[in-house]
Amino acid sequence: MRAAILDYGAGNLYSLARAVIAVGAEPVVSSDIDMALNCDALLLPGVGAFGSATKFLKPHAPRIRAALSEGLPCLGICLGMQLLFESSDEGPGNGIGALSGCVRRLNAPRVPQIGWNDLDEVTDTAIRASGLATAYFANSFVCMPTDKSIVTAWTTHESDRFASAVRSANIVGVQFHPEKSSVAGVSFVGSFLSEMRK
Repeated sequence: MRAAILDYGAGNLYSLARAVIAVGAEPVVSSDIDMALNCDALLLPGVGAFGSATKFLKPHAPRIRAALSEGLPCLGICLGMQLLFESSDEGPGNGIGALSGCVRRLNAPRVPQIGWNDLDEVTDTAIRASGLATAYFANSFVCMPTDKSIVTAWTTHESDRFASAVRSANIVGVQFHPEKSSVAGVSFVGSFLSEMRK
């Protein structure tokens, strides 16, 4: 299975590529949209700024959105999850808009949230299959889906409870970093790709 890791200037490309290799898939790290959309799955990596990423994505967003609506599996990680939505308080520009909703700043005295935190009310099958109950976060912003029924896990940072995972058809977004979440995090990537391979 070929998993495209879209290079739009975000970090953690090669940590994610190692996780993909570890679960027996072939990572394709590229900024070429044609190549990315012709792989078996699209991974949107994290670590970066919303505004900078949307500058790259702007001319390609309609094609990406169309491919996702036609069933291309997609895993958005941290910033990648946020880019699946329509807009962000972090900066100007529009996201891909595959999911309805926006991104807001964490409402907590300590921002960014950096470190391990629990996943609650988990319904996502890939997260459950991996046994991932605590994950590594590095974020100042969180997603606010318009449709709360797509939320498949929640997390609380101080007093702010937010969606830490969402799923709509073949689109999955996680606010945490599975590639930094030890063995269970890498297993989640494998579980996601296995589900999509079937």
